[in-house]
Amino acid sequence: MKRANLAVVMTCHNRRNTTLACLHALYEQTNHCDVYLTDDGSSDGTAQAIKAEYPEVHILQGNGNLFWVGGMHLAFGEAIRNQYDYYLWLNDDTFLEANAVSKLLQIHQNLTKQGYSDSIVVGSTQDPITGRATYGGAVKSKKWYSNKFEFLKPSSVIQKCDAIYGNCVLIPKTVVAKVGNIDTAFVHTLGDLDYALRARKLGCQIWVAPGYVGTCTKNSIRNSWVDTNLTILERLKKALQIKAFPLKSWTIFCSRHSGLFWIFYWFLPYIRAIIGYKNLALSPTFSEDINQTNSQA
Repeated sequence: MKRANLAVVMTCHNRRNTTLACLHALYEQTNHCDVYLTDDGSSDGTAQAIKAEYPEVHILQGNGNLFWVGGMHLAFGEAIRNQYDYYLWLNDDTFLEANAVSKLLQIHQNLTKQGYSDSIVVGSTQDPITGRATYGGAVKSKKWYSNKFEFLKPSSVIQKCDAIYGNCVLIPKTVVAKVGNIDTAFVHTLGDLDYALRARKLGCQIWVAPGYVGTCTKNSIRNSWVDTNLTILERLKKALQIKAFPLKSWTIFCSRHSGLFWIFYWFLPYIRAIIGYKNLALSPTFSEDINQTNSQA
């Protein structure tokens, strides 16, 4: 297999040991990559520890207010300026298996031979204890509202999908040339989903890799906008926060991707927060945990 010119794009905040473990798993399988990591104002010595153990990592400094989208935008933008063949989005709480990077690269190279060079390849993760699927790709629901996406469990073959969790995503330069960077119209959530939907509108395809590429624990819904143990007012307040559906970002997302009747879809998460809808797999995005790309837990 041809050696790839690969940039790994990450962001982190105040989970030093987790970030170091992620980097360790990455470097265990390949040294043929450049890592661009935004340390978004960590106060636990994350940046210093990375510099000491992995001095080759390109660390970009945030002020603590970038969150996942802002941190990824900064690191991704710096990597794009250096013109790589591939870019791998990697959450710092995702621990890759030994062959994950080569697996994703090989899949894309096979797709290119088949005429699908403008393809994003998504890696699925599973819980390290239960083995249950946690993050990966998603397909648009056949239900009546347009913003619902359902998790696509990986199989033994590659599968087409419509949307992505940003935990482990391989993006070739041809896609980046069309789509560009993550949109900072979003702050913490929705940026990965928006990127996938913009890519598809521009003629790109998204594929889920076979099997699992690593482990990542699913974030808890406790004390979030979907926690029915909270009061209605508490849930509604949390639904409006940065890590859920902030008004400006959610308005942009709906008007961009939800068609002529987008205002109807715009109301749904707030209505569900009020009524305490328990089955949040039916949320207007595609996760019961909207913090799926949370690097600032």
